[in-house]
Amino acid sequence: MLKKMLAIAGAAILAVSLAACAPAAEEATTTPTSAAAEVVAEGGLIAIITVDQANPFWAAEADTAKAEAEALGYTTTVADHKNDPVAQNQLIDTAIASGAVAIILDPAGADESIGAVQRATDADIPVFLVNAEINQTGIAKSQIVSNNAQGAALGAELFAQAMGMTGEYVELFGNPTDNNAGVRSEGYKSVISQYPDMTNVGMEVANWDRATGKDKMDSLLQAHPNLKGVIAGNDEMALGAIAALEAAGRTDVVVGGFDGNADAAAAIVAGKMAYTVLQPIANLAMMAVAQAHSYLTTGSTGVADEKQTVDCVLISPENVSKYTSWALEG
Repeated sequence: MLKKMLAIAGAAILAVSLAACAPAAEEATTTPTSAAAEVVAEGGLIAIITVDQANPFWAAEADTAKAEAEALGYTTTVADHKNDPVAQNQLIDTAIASGAVAIILDPAGADESIGAVQRATDADIPVFLVNAEINQTGIAKSQIVSNNAQGAALGAELFAQAMGMTGEYVELFGNPTDNNAGVRSEGYKSVISQYPDMTNVGMEVANWDRATGKDKMDSLLQAHPNLKGVIAGNDEMALGAIAALEAAGRTDVVVGGFDGNADAAAAIVAGKMAYTVLQPIANLAMMAVAQAHSYLTTGSTGVADEKQTVDCVLISPENVSKYTSWALEG
């Protein structure tokens, strides 16, 4: 699986890697830290801190970052903070105490993670954020995320079409501390608001979780028996909603997701899900490692901007046959 992810993300990484290897302009280059100097000669530890590897999206993020870092000669540790800022702080402290030369982090909250990133930076350990951002710049070296607004617009348009531009729908919202949840929700609204015959009759926070998505869907379905659609902030919540709908015999309800995981692709093939929006998570993770390596060896990430976005891709019944592990072939 990782080989496929490496191949698919190769074009993007090649561009980043070339930037990292090319001689940087004198005015744009800084002197590597002492930790960076050591890694050139000896390698070093990169701490990879993700959200929850029980979720296939974050498992792919961690697995890809680990494989790429080790291919570059680093040792790695991988840990989950479960969206708990306290646990995240402990993991950052562990990385500092372990002498990590860099940290790849999927942060536990846009505001809640600022202090943790600052603490690592103050310890001369560069931090590279993947998948989610923080509400401050100039602390992390990179913040690399999917283009959530663009992806949400893609998904919402297909959702509206699948509903025939009419009827009641509900929304399953992700973690409120994660900016991605709000950006996707606003993206959905910006498109669906153009269809006045579509009515949002309920929104529930399901924290990106499948089991929670099922529980929330049970309640929403009881409150809104005429429900025609469910738009979810990620695939796990969407798949939980599908489980609840199937148990209630409501396989007529349109369900849309976001992430592009394998279970969602299978649900599309089976006719249970209208679409998912593929986030190129393998690409994002590889970009973070490439930029970390560039910074450690040259003092520059090799890219112009700290905040970077990568466009999403819509997966529907028309192209799901080309799906392969977090990407589309061809």
